[in-house]
Amino acid sequence: MSSAATLRIQIESALADRIPSALTPAPRIIRPVCSTGIQSIDAVLKGGLPLGAITEVVGPECSGRTSFALSFIAQMTQDARVCAWIDVSDALHPESAAAAGVNLSRLLWVRCGVTSTGKEQRLPHNDFVLSGKYLVPRPVTKGLHGGGCGPHPLGEVKGLPDAIGGLLRPDTLAPRCAEPQRRERSRRETFEPNPVLPAIHDRRFVALKPWARVDQALRVTDLLLQAGGFSSIVLDMGGIAPEFVSRVPLATWFRYRAAAERTQASILLLTQYASAKSSAGLVLRMRSGNPLQAESTVLAGVDHRVEIVRERFAPASNVIPLRKPPQSESHTSWQSHAAWAGRR
Repeated sequence: MSSAATLRIQIESALADRIPSALTPAPRIIRPVCSTGIQSIDAVLKGGLPLGAITEVVGPECSGRTSFALSFIAQMTQDARVCAWIDVSDALHPESAAAAGVNLSRLLWVRCGVTSTGKEQRLPHNDFVLSGKYLVPRPVTKGLHGGGCGPHPLGEVKGLPDAIGGLLRPDTLAPRCAEPQRRERSRRETFEPNPVLPAIHDRRFVALKPWARVDQALRVTDLLLQAGGFSSIVLDMGGIAPEFVSRVPLATWFRYRAAAERTQASILLLTQYASAKSSAGLVLRMRSGNPLQAESTVLAGVDHRVEIVRERFAPASNVIPLRKPPQSESHTSWQSHAAWAGRR
């Protein structure tokens, strides 16, 4: 036995009580990956996006976030896997997804931010009418006399004097100067409905506020992760302002990370700024590049650039350095082609 091996055994036996296997490197876990459908990105990521982890795609508008996510979902659905797309801003175009190669029969599209008006609605491409009562939740009956578990009957009488005073007060009388006046805030709605489906949003649905849509998307993600059976879940919050996305607690992302490891589902988070922090296993930053022109006036596509900001699961290697190597950023580029130009 060589002197180095003997010295190693002596050191490990001496430190066995405090540090077990002090000089024995821990085995690395090889995490399975799935191809993104883009060869340049797969080459940098050593195979594709990791499964059972959160991948956060960060970038401004028109940076290629949706095109990258559609390419990844197309690879998953073509392998006969079921995926889910949680559309927080209701901006997904199904025709564009089908043109990108996504099998829509294996994709669950969850549209957040719209509620039914209660009228009867005829769903597109179907021959039956769905009543509005199935889309509106049943109201909760309050009070002991209504059959529900409401508050105590004495508590219901608290607002009775104010209600009677409002009914007896004539509308023509001006309020007195000493009375406090209620200042009604103007409701500012920043959400713009999808112009592709104007009839659905104008007549049958009502838009919700940004934080209400984010909260609805988080609840849906919890249900899908608990139910299982989805190989990939895309949480598209790219159209939501960063001040609303930053309000999501870090415990929520940590819970999603634990659920993804348990179910081996790949969570793809699309945002404008990084928000998952340490819960994200891979962070990609998208940057817009130069436009591609087929002719002098025809837009054929866009040349995008990708930057790997954080990669938690490094590829396995037989060489283990003594010190932790500095984290380096990798760059690559890819092209997204328009539907009328085709792939060249």
